[in-house]
Amino acid sequence: MGIIEVPAGWPADEETALEVQRGLRGRLVLTEEGPPAGEGHVTGLDVAYDDERDLVAAAAVVLDARTLAVVERATAVGRVSFPYVPGLLAFREIPTVLAALDALTADPGLLVCDGYGLAHPRRFGLASHLGVLTGRPAIGVAKNPFTFSYEQPGPDRGDFAPLLAGGEEVGRALRTRRGVKPVFVSVGHRISLGNACAHTLALAPRYRIPETTRHADALCRRALAEALTAGAAP
Repeated sequence: MGIIEVPAGWPADEETALEVQRGLRGRLVLTEEGPPAGEGHVTGLDVAYDDERDLVAAAAVVLDARTLAVVERATAVGRVSFPYVPGLLAFREIPTVLAALDALTADPGLLVCDGYGLAHPRRFGLASHLGVLTGRPAIGVAKNPFTFSYEQPGPDRGDFAPLLAGGEEVGRALRTRRGVKPVFVSVGHRISLGNACAHTLALAPRYRIPETTRHADALCRRALAEALTAGAAP
């Protein structure tokens, strides 16, 4: 597997990245309901880093939304493409994530990111960024709430509470298993928040984390380990 190099012209500093982020945010579509839960394909996306070698491995795993069976898997390994700056983490990994998506032959359908969409300081997290760049509906399902406030949802599966930023609902704390801490769902692009939560519940029939994320997490870690074993250049 070759190493994806940082694309020519990719933002190299915070000011440039913020300008790109602002421009892309103007292309967000927040008025569509999105594909129905349990139909078509859903694709989990996740990354793993090796900071010593400045590498990131991305995985894209396509599932049948009805059966949750794996349809196709793809990976890519690339250079970390941006410094660590909170709120700009998407710029570190997007070239490699896009390479993994481009390697798929199946229709990815809905993109499910291990991260945020509108639940972001500038309302443009990874799920929104990828959604705009690919034109696909996308959601973010995060394990932690970032900086936003919320009340604990009820104890039952499907209970939720608003994730708030200054009174604005930017996502939901959603209980996917009774008595287990919630996940944090936000709209990325071309889908409603209610539908994003419906997809999340459909993708998490047994565990707290959606099956899309569970598959993609395991695959990107394996891809990184294999790249390092193969002697990826420092």
